[in-house]
Amino acid sequence: MPRLSKLAPDHPDPEVRETFDAFLKERGNIPNMFRTVAHRPEIMKTMAAHFRAILNTGTVEKKLKELVAVRVSHLNLCDY
Repeated sequence: MPRLSKLAPDHPDPEVRETFDAFLKERGNIPNMFRTVAHRPEIMKTMAAHFRAILNTGTVEKKLKELVAVRVSHLNLCDY
């Protein structure tokens, strides 16, 4: 059982809602790690910017980056 809860997508904080809406538009879901870190909106916002910079830049395809992240998570027995 997780020690930290995941915030629901309809969280009332405008900063959280804005980031959640952007993820829904971009990905069709809100990654659990962002729903968890949303307890601290200022950290979630910078984490989301870092996440997008990694996935949306460079020469490696976004899909391959996602697959690598899922595989590494699986190897470390961690929910992605």
